Amino acid sequence: MTATDTAVDRFRTAVERRELDALGELFTEDVRLWSPVKFRPFEGRAQVLGLFGVLLRTFEDFRYVGRLDGAALTLADDAETPAAVLLFRATVNGREINGIDLIHLDPAGRIREFTVMVRPQSAVQVLGEAVLAGLVADGLAPAPR
Repeated sequence: MTATDTAVDRFRTAVERRELDALGELFTEDVRLWSPVKFRPFEGRAQVLGLFGVLLRTFEDFRYVGRLDGAALTLADDAETPAAVLLFRATVNGREINGIDLIHLDPAGRIREFTVMVRPQSAVQVLGEAVLAGLVADGLAPAPR
C-alpha cells in the first residue's frame, strides 16, 4: 500500500461517511484548496476544514464513482508529487453535479493541495450560491452586499 492509497482512501471514507473530524489529520497545516467558485484558494487547515463542513452539509446524494492515480505537478512549487483524482456525482438544490477532486500529497503522505472541478456551469452557479450561504452562516465569510 502506498502513501497515495492510504491518504486518498482515508479521505474518501471520511467524506462518504461525512466525518469532518477525520479529515483534519489528513491535511498539511498549509493545505490549499482550489474551488470552482472562487478565484483564490482556500488556504490553511482551518479554512479548508471550515469549507468541508459546509460542503458536507450542502451536497445531497454525494458519491464517488471512480479513481485515477498517478503523479502531477503541484501548483504550490511545481514539484511532482503523488496524486489521485476522485470522480464524484452529487446534487445541490436539485441540480446534478459531476466533478473531480484532484488531490496532491506531500512526501509524508498528507494532502497538500486539492483542486475541485465541477460541471455543468449551471451547477457551478448553484453550488457557489449554496457554499457562500453556508460560509456566511458559519461566520467564515462576510455576507454579500
